[in-house]
Amino acid sequence: MDTSPDPKNLVNPVKNNYERIFLGHLRYATFGKNDVAFCHPFVHESSDLSHTLLLAGNFNLTNAHELFEEYARHGSFPTSKADGYLICELIAHEMERKSRCHIAAALSNALADADGAWTLCGATGDGWAFATRDPHGIRPGFYYIDERVVVVASERPAVQAAFDVPPDAVKELPPGQALVASPQGEIAFHPLPTTNCQLSSTNYQLSSTNCHRPCSFERIYFSRANDADIHRERKALGAALLPRILETADAPLEDIFFSYIPNSARIAFHGLLEELFVECLTQSSKSPQSEKPEATSRPLRTSRATFIPRFGEVIVKDAKFRTFIADAAARREFYKHVYDVTYGLVRPGEDTLVVLDDSIVRGNTMKNAILPMLDRLGPKRIVIASSAPPIRYPDFYGIDMSTLGELVAFRALVNLLGEEAEQELWRAYASSERNPLARLYAMFAEAEYSAEIARLLTPPGMKAEVRVVYQSVENLRRCLVPGPNSRLSAPDSQPVLGDWYFTGDYPTPGG
Repeated sequence: MDTSPDPKNLVNPVKNNYERIFLGHLRYATFGKNDVAFCHPFVHESSDLSHTLLLAGNFNLTNAHELFEEYARHGSFPTSKADGYLICELIAHEMERKSRCHIAAALSNALADADGAWTLCGATGDGWAFATRDPHGIRPGFYYIDERVVVVASERPAVQAAFDVPPDAVKELPPGQALVASPQGEIAFHPLPTTNCQLSSTNYQLSSTNCHRPCSFERIYFSRANDADIHRERKALGAALLPRILETADAPLEDIFFSYIPNSARIAFHGLLEELFVECLTQSSKSPQSEKPEATSRPLRTSRATFIPRFGEVIVKDAKFRTFIADAAARREFYKHVYDVTYGLVRPGEDTLVVLDDSIVRGNTMKNAILPMLDRLGPKRIVIASSAPPIRYPDFYGIDMSTLGELVAFRALVNLLGEEAEQELWRAYASSERNPLARLYAMFAEAEYSAEIARLLTPPGMKAEVRVVYQSVENLRRCLVPGPNSRLSAPDSQPVLGDWYFTGDYPTPGG
């Protein structure tokens, strides 16, 4: 059920002054430049404390350039085109238009024409604080309120750890609403105009009841796995991939060694192992005289009646580094320091090594670092299994995969198109179709893509055969089902996870 507070009522029963307002932020430089000018919080200074604004958040605007031009046409002179600076100035401008514009009204006016994804937190010089989330709920946000504190964070576990509260005490920040706290300790929720949601309803046939599109890549990769929902979903992703892995490995179970890379794939690996052990126990419990397995059963290729799968960490990654969020030059340098291998687990010339990854975006780390290191172990075959589907479309909402040509799945499409590639791509570019690339992707079978991506990922001089297997979009949607701690699990809502990087189904016109 929907556990968000009634926007008409004040939430906090204790109306006392809060002693302090804290605004902290850690921003991965996944979009824009690695420069101090892009650090949070952004500050709008004013001699009037009620108009002094600090702003931090997790966001990206797809129409920042248009908003900049519109802002300048009104006589303002913004000094930067950074979207964080622009949002801060737009909100401050709305606060200054009237002597005492309510924060909720200022947010409504400032974000009315914004297209993109955001979870924003801010504070004014005279003690007001607020948090708001985009109408589609693309970026995550959670809050906790008691008689002492109001806290908002991008992830539930951070709040749980800091205040030692159970999961159900931390609620999901309602998309398209503003949580506003006064200096006197009065807390209220204010609905904001759902302009973007209405635009999407018109252009993309999304009804107002299911316009919430939380980013699935946050759940696959970015979010911490000590959130109960994230943990359950990642385990489900690993388990769902087992049939495809066994088919692609094409080897007896005793000749397969299972592992994972990077650290963010660990929980999905646990789900894969759990499903594999269930299969082994199920098969070993059947006597030779028992009836044939049901049609849905997956008989394992093994010569032994009882067998425990072999698994371990063949590559160890330093947890302090996340190469996905680094720029290209930094990634190349990281490769030398991030990974180390474990010798003696894989039998050279005999084993098929299965390595579970959470996703394959550009493929640079896989080709330049991981596969060469795995090849040192001497496996006969290496199967790279992705718990996410192939990433075929760029993301413009703040995750660092905004260039189509960088994506290994798109490069595979270009190669498969062959001599017709340029003509077909120009035809698609000039098309009035909503998603012209979908028609090109549909020209080839999944097996063809996997084989071509495996070829693109194979570094020169590789001795082992490389194969690639991906999660299906259908399995992804089945596994990433909002759990009991999510307001999107309410019976009257129809949650649709954001999967535009896999399907091209963008939630806003800017996408």
